[in-house]
Amino acid sequence: MRRRCCLLVAALATFAGLVPPAPAAAAAEPTVQARSSSYGRIVVDRKGLTLYAFTRDGRGRSRCYGACARAWPPLLTEQRPRAGRGVRGALLGTTGRRDGTRQVTYRGRPLYYYVRERRPGQIFCQNVVGFGGTWLLVSPRGAVIR
Repeated sequence: MRRRCCLLVAALATFAGLVPPAPAAAAAEPTVQARSSSYGRIVVDRKGLTLYAFTRDGRGRSRCYGACARAWPPLLTEQRPRAGRGVRGALLGTTGRRDGTRQVTYRGRPLYYYVRERRPGQIFCQNVVGFGGTWLLVSPRGAVIR
């Protein structure tokens, strides 16, 4: 039920124009860290917002653009991302997007937010199918959590 609700909200918001465009500005130096959740330890941003991987992406290559990126904004950066508590700096990297921005990756997986998660610890869309793939949490080891 939660999966359907998540997809319905994303679809309606996207088509109604309620979802803002993908992030307006990239973080100067994003910090990626680990946090405990009901799914175990997961990767989050410096504010504690949940980060997801998309199964449709190739290794180090995003396939989420347009309506997809409005519902699932990429974690963008202008500099090398910084490893916070509980994550491995060697697994952090970036990949280029079609618009010239740089997206943060973890173990080669591009990282995304879910647009409706605005507070630390919120996890609305784990294992949700949408935009041709599945959205999954990422462990501090870089594996997706199923």
